[in-house]
Parts: sequence; structure tokens; C-alpha cells
Amino acid sequence: MSKRNSQAAKTAARERLRQERERQAKRAKVKRQAIVAASVVLVLAAAGGIGYAVVQANKPSHWEAVKDEKVVAPANTTGKNGTTVVIGKASAKKTLKVYEDPRCPICAQFEQTVGSTVKKDYDEGKFKIHYIGGTFLDGDTDKGGKLQIGSRGEGSKNAMSALGAALNVSPEAFLEYKTALYSAKYHPEETNDKFKSDAYLIKVANTVDALKGNTTFQNAVKNGTYDAWALAMSETFNTNKDGVNGTPSLVMDGKKLTGSDGQNAPMTVAEFNTAINAALKA
Repeated sequence: MSKRNSQAAKTAARERLRQERERQAKRAKVKRQAIVAASVVLVLAAAGGIGYAVVQANKPSHWEAVKDEKVVAPANTTGKNGTTVVIGKASAKKTLKVYEDPRCPICAQFEQTVGSTVKKDYDEGKFKIHYIGGTFLDGDTDKGGKLQIGSRGEGSKNAMSALGAALNVSPEAFLEYKTALYSAKYHPEETNDKFKSDAYLIKVANTVDALKGNTTFQNAVKNGTYDAWALAMSETFNTNKDGVNGTPSLVMDGKKLTGSDGQNAPMTVAEFNTAINAALKA
């Protein structure tokens, strides 16, 4: 090979190398631009997602929103917002206040053990029943007479609303439905917020003759007709004047009915009979 040819070959090789480097540089530039564009999209998407999450977090929950709604009181109620629920024979001279929370496991125990005796005395006209329902097991508290929605569930509130729908049908339907909700078959563990399900509440209601297939009752549950009433009732519980801060609690003539420990509600039929007979004679 001549020196001239050798030089030409070297020049051509350098030219090919330069062109290859340019192509690689262009590819690298395009790749960097794609990465930057993708990063921008991800940042914007993340920012949008965060913004959406913030907006969602700041949106009021259903029950927070319900606090500002007008209360629709069920039939068979009196007082402010229909939160006075007194049922029984007009001839009954005494009134037994019954404080309960729908999710309360001790209330369920009380109802399963003593409930039928309470119902028997009620049916015989020994006393009226004044029901006061709380929702503190949902974490709901009170601040200056205003209910504060808690974060431990919504089953107590939802069941309270369904009880309002039953009360709207009749006092008897209310009592029978309350008994069904507290029954061993249907009352869930405290940690299981099963009462937040409208379908489950309706399933339980279908065991009560007056509520079985009752579309008016079912629509009230599904539509949350008495949701605001349930919150108003809970506020009544939280601001009660009987010194009650737990459930179940029984009060007659301003005095708590207690069992043998002198502190808690009577949890056996014998304890209840002793306590209620003394209260009726007072």
C-alpha cells in the first residue's frame, strides 16, 4: 500500500469515527430529554396525586357533613330534635331510663340476659322506658354541646339511625329490633364494625315481623333519613344530667340502678329484680 493510500484510509477512518460519535451524542441527548420529560410528568403526577389526596382528606366525611343537616325526627318521639324517646303505657307512673350504645358488648350481654325481664315488666306497665342512645364506641365525643365525630368506626351511628327508622314504624318495632341487634346471633364483636353496613342492618330487621320487607323502613336506612337524628341522640347521651358515662346504665328518679357491686348496671335477672323493685317502691 502506498503512503498516499495509507493516509486516505486513516482520514476515512477518522471521519467514520467522528460520525459515529455524533450519532452517539445525539442518541444520548434524546435519551436525556426523554428522561427529563418523564421525570417532569412523574413530578406533576405526584403533585397532582398529593393535591388530590389533600383535597380528599380535607373533604368532610359523610357523618361530618350530616352534623349540619336538618334533623328529621322519627315518629313516636318528642322534645328537641325528637331526641326524647319515652314509650310505654300511659298508666305507668315510673320511668326507667336506659342508656345504651348499639356496638356495646356489655349492652348485648345485658340484653341477652336481662332484656326479656325488662320487657316483661314494661309490658305489665310497671314503668315506661326512656331510651337514650350513645355512639361513643365509634369514638364520638362532645365539645361544648357539639358532637365531635370520632375515628373508631360508624356502626353505632348507623345502627342508631336504623333504630330511628324502626321507631318511626312503631315503638314495638323499635324494641324488637333493638333486641335483635343485641342478640347473640347478630351482635358483632366490638372490634368488628359490622353495623356500618346498611345491608346487614336490614338483614337483622328482616327477623322482626313489622320490619320484614318493609320498604319504608329499608329506604330510610339506605337513604340515611335519620342519620342527623342519630347524631342528635348521641349528643343527648354525651350531655346527660344523670352522670352516665358508660353503657349499659339504668336510671330511675335520678338514681342509678346497680348490681351487687353498687357501681355497674345489674347484669343478672336477680340483681335487676332487686334493683328495680327497690326503685319502684321509692
